Amino acid sequence: MIYFDLGESPYIELIKLLKAENIASSGAEAKMMVDDHIVKVNGEIETRKRAKLREGDTVEVEGWTIQITRK
Repeated sequence: MIYFDLGESPYIELIKLLKAENIASSGAEAKMMVDDHIVKVNGEIETRKRAKLREGDTVEVEGWTIQITRK
């Protein structure tokens, strides 16, 4: 499990999170992952590339689980 801290931001967009956590090496790769339906948000396949992830959301992709947190 990876914990991603939003800091002062209210949210992070899905493709930006995938890049920030180095799960995708580029924005294009992150978009492809979403297009290929391999990304789940809160247990459901997510098709919105710019889905706004907020504190408490969980993202699953390619064996990784990311929990969105705020300190």
